[in-house]
Amino acid sequence: MKFLKLIRYKNLSMLAFMQLLFRYAFLKQQEVPLALSDWQYGLLVLSTVLLAAAGYVINNIYDVGTDSINKPNDVVVGKGITETAAYNIYIGLNISGVAIGFILSNIIMRPTFASLFILIASLLYFYATTLKQIMILGNFVVALLLAVSVLIIGVFDLFPATTSENQAQMASLFSILTDYALFAFMINFIREIVKDIEDVNGDYNMGMNTLPIAIGVSRAAKIALGFAVIAFVLSGLYCNTYFMQNKLYIAVFYAFATVLAPLLYFIVKIFSAKSQKEFNHLSSILKLILFFGILSILVIALNIKYNA
Repeated sequence: MKFLKLIRYKNLSMLAFMQLLFRYAFLKQQEVPLALSDWQYGLLVLSTVLLAAAGYVINNIYDVGTDSINKPNDVVVGKGITETAAYNIYIGLNISGVAIGFILSNIIMRPTFASLFILIASLLYFYATTLKQIMILGNFVVALLLAVSVLIIGVFDLFPATTSENQAQMASLFSILTDYALFAFMINFIREIVKDIEDVNGDYNMGMNTLPIAIGVSRAAKIALGFAVIAFVLSGLYCNTYFMQNKLYIAVFYAFATVLAPLLYFIVKIFSAKSQKEFNHLSSILKLILFFGILSILVIALNIKYNA
């Protein structure tokens, strides 16, 4: 149980579910050739999950001080799992994730793609040790890595199977993946700012320079509000441009109920949020928006099939 808590298994399950959803609920329904077989795609998901798990482990190692203040019940390293054991788990997960990525890159005859897995592992390490202490930059890197976990699907499954005959269709599918990657980036970037506000006391005691420490909780909340308004407007425009014009009315209703309405709720609530409990609640709302936003790819696929 301590090990599962160390690697944040719930977040890893969501990551794996997201990647499987894009493949089997969306790409498999498009009647285009895909570069990876089912077992090879399984390796891609496994590699991504292993690297993410390694990121959570190294983050937990370096977050013992802040978590002891902000979330004492979530501290794992030093309570059941020693720091040495945690480092060994981190190294094992990273080596496994990069090795699988290297094997997969060679299977599809794109050996240079292996560098992407090394880059992800490196960014996760530097985030935990250095970048998270730098205002905004740490938030940006975490949000970017989630977006990459969406884009990597297109890089490995679409790009190698692209030919001159299907280039336009493949580009259209990759564009949709890019749209979802941008959505994931926006929501997760806002959530990282909210989490920094929630953890401001522990971060301050550890000498970190997060956004709420640098400019104050109130101003940081206003910045999160500003980005949330941008995300709301862009999501609304996207629904109007792609869903309404293509008569995907079920997708429109779904997006309003699970993305736009909760985002509006977030925008209203962050105005008056003051306590750690309130910001924790808002962070959970953003996590749900992200989950249901990604799940919309299944709703869209079913809506298209139903309309057909």
